[in-house]
Amino acid sequence: MFANSLWMPNRGTAFLKRAFFLIILLFSAGNTFGLIKSDSIYSFSMGTDVKITMDVPKLKKSKKAIIVIYALPNGNTTEQTMGKKMKEGDDWHFDIQHIRAQTKFVRNQLSGENIIVAYLENSFKSWPTWKTKHVDYITLTQRIVDTLYKLIPLKEKIIFLDSHSGGGRFIFDYLDGVNTIPSFIKRISFLDSDYGYDSSYLFKLKTWVKKDNQNSLLVFAYNDSIALYNGKPFVSATGGTWYRSHLMLKELAPFFDFRKTEDDSLVIIKSTNNRIQFFFKTNPLRIIYHTKQVELNGFIHSILAGTKYDSKGYRYFGKRAYEDLIEE
Repeated sequence: MFANSLWMPNRGTAFLKRAFFLIILLFSAGNTFGLIKSDSIYSFSMGTDVKITMDVPKLKKSKKAIIVIYALPNGNTTEQTMGKKMKEGDDWHFDIQHIRAQTKFVRNQLSGENIIVAYLENSFKSWPTWKTKHVDYITLTQRIVDTLYKLIPLKEKIIFLDSHSGGGRFIFDYLDGVNTIPSFIKRISFLDSDYGYDSSYLFKLKTWVKKDNQNSLLVFAYNDSIALYNGKPFVSATGGTWYRSHLMLKELAPFFDFRKTEDDSLVIIKSTNNRIQFFFKTNPLRIIYHTKQVELNGFIHSILAGTKYDSKGYRYFGKRAYEDLIEE
């Protein structure tokens, strides 16, 4: 695994020089894209407590790059988030997300695109905690996103902001720093991760969705307000994603036309042209579906929902469609 470090002080010139050095190193002359000859994994740090791991395919210069920035859930390492084939004695965290295998599935579907995934991890294993440690969190999150966008040396490129659990805090931290969501961001997905939503984000999200018919907002939640852990509720009535997601839907409703369908235990609410989609998992048994929403093809659906590949070869909350793509 490739490793490097980007110094990230307020002195922007030094920071940009280091970023440029990394670009040259990764995509050196003499080979169209240097080190990237096949699917590659490499890591670098930003500042003292952020680790970024890039999963980059063999880049096709004539094709668009979709850079999926995936903010990790609380308590998980990047390796656990990527997943692997389980062996006796392995930590159970390696079997609950499988983002690397789900990425391979997406690449097989979107074979005409360059699908790049950037895993964002911090030393606290919690983006909410990371925020409390940095009074300049707004500046730092802007630099992370902007750097990842600039790192990919392709003419046509877009960003998908994706997250699970506490990773949603990173997305909201980023939104705190922009008056208008940039045009290069085309999809924002909250995989049971919109705990931090409040009305202050409504205008930015509503304006961004309306600005471009390619912009998509996806929200996944289950009824955690009645879920039990050791026989007791573990979130307040207003503190979980079930409440926060319904609040977001309620506040978006005056600006968009929504329709509702029900599929088994899923309530699916979509706006016209599927530019906004909510996936609500009901919970009559009062169990915890927090990681199941990702494991059961949730990451795949966060990328493909609303496209012509929606539910092709997979089903959200169905059996793992990527099982044969999991590596050792």
